[in-house]
Amino acid sequence: MKRILITGGAGFIGSHLCERLLNEGNEVICLDNFYTGSKKNIVHLMGNPWFELVRHDIIMPYFSEVEEIYNLACPASPVHYQHNPIKTVKTSVMGAINMLGLAKRKKAKILQASTSEVYGDPRVHPQTEDYWGYVNPVGERSCYDEGKRCAETLFMDYHLQNNVRIKIVRIFNTYGPRMQPDDGRVVSNFIVQALKNEDIIIHGDGSQTRCFQYISDLVEALVRAMNTEEDFIGPVNIGNPEEMSILSLAEKIISMTGSDSKIHFHPLRADDPVKRKPDISMAAKELGGWEPKVTLDEGLKKTIQYFRGDGSVTNRQEK
Repeated sequence: MKRILITGGAGFIGSHLCERLLNEGNEVICLDNFYTGSKKNIVHLMGNPWFELVRHDIIMPYFSEVEEIYNLACPASPVHYQHNPIKTVKTSVMGAINMLGLAKRKKAKILQASTSEVYGDPRVHPQTEDYWGYVNPVGERSCYDEGKRCAETLFMDYHLQNNVRIKIVRIFNTYGPRMQPDDGRVVSNFIVQALKNEDIIIHGDGSQTRCFQYISDLVEALVRAMNTEEDFIGPVNIGNPEEMSILSLAEKIISMTGSDSKIHFHPLRADDPVKRKPDISMAAKELGGWEPKVTLDEGLKKTIQYFRGDGSVTNRQEK
């Protein structure tokens, strides 16, 4: 049994990670300020004697006896991270400093959940970890993009200067149950709109591409990264390299939900990447042959079932 701290543990990704680590027989501390996380994501874990929920904001120091830290805390969708951009930067930067300080004091391993957004609107395709990115440092998305880039810098500096054992992973688009219906991410947006038979809104002409990985594949990669013997791993891309256009995704979701929704096109958002695709050869090498297992059709089916049963998705017309 290990004592593990997960910041942002009540969020979409964090709640699945809490569940996985508890099932493996560990003691888990879930740290969350509930800015975007939700108690309903972890309420089914509350009866487990090895699960502890702490309401706390990581821009303030936190002290505990832990052996591993997964630093996931940060608003991750444009709707949320642009709502309070200063808060977003503080969470990424000050949160990283506080968690790295804890890892240094307790000699704990620490994993940073970075993001594919560090690549910005990439000029290299697919994106490899040695690509430095093409990011607008003063754009609408920079509070998230540059906050995560700074967090990676801090992790490297703590490793080089203080010998903190670090793991850095760059997470590409991830979807699955427990996504918030109003978080503005493309998969949840399209599913909710389709279930309500509302117009599906695509920003741009729909030719822009993304790659989508199911939550269980991401969690497997996070656990493998933490469990590596090396004192330093990363940055490592974690994503599904199966690329598709946003228009194709919308059409697939309409078909799978049996929706009457029509597709409408709105102007492309500022600094929205035209293409995004991970090169995951490093993940396969460093994480014991890791690769995504869940197909898009399988994952979308489970996610649609989740949203059909979610009371927050109202006015559904079941087919």
